[in-house]
Amino acid sequence: QVQLVESGGGLVRPGGSLRLSCEASGFRLGYYTIGWFRQAPGKEREAVSCITGDSPSGIYYTDSVKGRFTISRDNAKNTVYLQMNSLQSEDTAVYFCATDHPLGRGYCSGGGWTGMDYWGLGIQVTVSS
Repeated sequence: QVQLVESGGGLVRPGGSLRLSCEASGFRLGYYTIGWFRQAPGKEREAVSCITGDSPSGIYYTDSVKGRFTISRDNAKNTVYLQMNSLQSEDTAVYFCATDHPLGRGYCSGGGWTGMDYWGLGIQVTVSS
């Protein structure tokens, strides 16, 4: 059974840091694109960062998080991470991880994203003083 489980969210002050984890089960995430997405109230879901299953991996960041967020993958733990530094109130949202398993046709770009077939339930990140 394919599952993605997010952890590491919470409440943090502006300028603080959090590390989100996305643990996969039921498939080997190293072969597929894994993405972090977020959705704030009243807004569309956006792709924050994605990492492909290629070697070397292709990595995408949305402009607003470049230089602050870092995506990484630990194949041995079947987990993808999102290190979030210098957090801002605008980063407040529910964060989801997703994969393009099993078809492997997903992608993320500045023009949008598609092909993510399995999603985690999401985790709240709140940046507030």
